[in-house]
Amino acid sequence: MSGAAYEVVALRYGTRAGAKAEIYLNYAIYGEPDEPLGMDYYCWIARAPGRTVVIDTGFGPEGGARRGRTTLADPVEALARAGVDAAAVPQVIVTHAHYDHIGNLARFPAAEVIMARREFDFWTGPYARRAQFAWSAEARETAHLAEVRAQGRMTLVDKPYTAAPGIEVIPVGGHTPGQAIVVVETAGGQAVLASDSVHYYEEIERDRPFAFVADLEAMYRGFDMLKEIAAEPGRVLVPGHDPEVMRRFPPLGGLDPGMAVRIG
Repeated sequence: MSGAAYEVVALRYGTRAGAKAEIYLNYAIYGEPDEPLGMDYYCWIARAPGRTVVIDTGFGPEGGARRGRTTLADPVEALARAGVDAAAVPQVIVTHAHYDHIGNLARFPAAEVIMARREFDFWTGPYARRAQFAWSAEARETAHLAEVRAQGRMTLVDKPYTAAPGIEVIPVGGHTPGQAIVVVETAGGQAVLASDSVHYYEEIERDRPFAFVADLEAMYRGFDMLKEIAAEPGRVLVPGHDPEVMRRFPPLGGLDPGMAVRIG
């Protein structure tokens, strides 16, 4: 892949305390004692001269409060502190339609919204209302996806898609029917934004699926694909919820400690 070199930023806006037994699928089969496992919530920025792309928009106040999440900063306000005006962003990539990834999408009124067709079709279809799926989504927010499409701002993709020079969206499924990853060119190589195809480094390192999964086989295939992608020189894997992200990458200057890191 070739194109512009982007600065990629992981912006941490929320957190929660958890445990491995609730976070990993059927954790008891591994024969290990339970232990605490924190979870951070991120959205991502890819920016180069003349172009800014936001990847996911974080949870909204209702969705976060309903699930007992801790909001460290309103995601749109955090983006503004990082120099991104949501009202003017030209492109938003939605990796999947869970509450913590599309919660503020309505606050990006000018953006083209790019997501997997399978994801859109599922969350605007009848099975999204079943309890095991509905827990992870907000009905008002998934309904907004159809509004975006009606406005002509939705781009739906069925295969790897170049959203902009140097930014590729790859549907993989697994965690959700149309879960996608995003690969971004940086000055140092490529940032592989796994989003929730891999929540934690441990998932892929120890082959441990997340508790919420639409298609387990597809999730395992996604692990294999990401291992192969990340093994290439110059590529760095960034999971979707791991607090370790804040320790493995340098902080973004000008923001509070623990708020954002720079990738690539």
